[in-house]
Amino acid sequence: MATAPIEPPQRLVSSLSGDPESPVRQWLDALPTLVQQRLEAWDLTLERVQAPGGRSSLVALVRQKDRSPAALKFPVPGRVSAHEGAVLEAWDGWGAVRLLRSDAASGALLLERLQGGVSLRSLPEAKALLEAAGTVRRLWVPAAPEHSFETLAGRTGEAVEALRTAGALTEAAGPLVDQALELRRALPEGSDERLLLHGAFRQGKVLAGERAPWLAVGPSPVVGERAYDLASLVLDRFEDLAAGAGAAAAARRRVAKLADSLEVDRDRLRDWTLYRAVDTGVREVAVGDRQRGELLLEFAAWL
Repeated sequence: MATAPIEPPQRLVSSLSGDPESPVRQWLDALPTLVQQRLEAWDLTLERVQAPGGRSSLVALVRQKDRSPAALKFPVPGRVSAHEGAVLEAWDGWGAVRLLRSDAASGALLLERLQGGVSLRSLPEAKALLEAAGTVRRLWVPAAPEHSFETLAGRTGEAVEALRTAGALTEAAGPLVDQALELRRALPEGSDERLLLHGAFRQGKVLAGERAPWLAVGPSPVVGERAYDLASLVLDRFEDLAAGAGAAAAARRRVAKLADSLEVDRDRLRDWTLYRAVDTGVREVAVGDRQRGELLLEFAAWL
């Protein structure tokens, strides 16, 4: 039973403070009740809700009936979160946090507890990239023929209109947006890899654990080629890279180094990185973070 009030962290509340009639906002309002119900159903004792937490889930630190530690996670409802439990079950703790239990009705996931405050971002960049590459490699397993996950072609195809719309708000980015749209059309057709991908991999999504030194969390699973996953790692901590001397050359060296270390085609990794940089960059500009967005677009131009 809970011994402390169950309140969603302010960061989560702020990120979802839209239309009070929207299903997501209704879910947020019901969240304390959902957490309490799951604590009782699974005989869990609440220690505390993790804060500041993230913008797409509530995570509560709990104890199981045998007093062993665990983490109770409630992702924001949606198509991607609906598959988080399924991909964690498929990985079964190999390179990723282990799924202990799940509840389809509430979307709740009971996970092994990791050190939430210690991610790969706490390491020096070179060491962090090395550990990240070793971790993401473990996640790339063949998808079952009858898998229910989103495909890379489907995910990026749905993003086309949003990319065009956001790109129109950044007139100077027009040529880059055109190039990104062409890459989006051609890239999925150019590979026959059908692997389970994390989908949102970066250093902050790899936490220290007891069972293994580093384990991935928070997947946004998608089936496709490895270069797509690796592209987000190329972009990780790009601000640090951009602040150094010879940033353009350093960006290209990072692409080459990661591609070679994981035996991924350099050109395809460069192209997926350019696509993801432009896609993210124009969206950042569209929501008001012009400085970060324009820096991402500059990164894309270096490639």
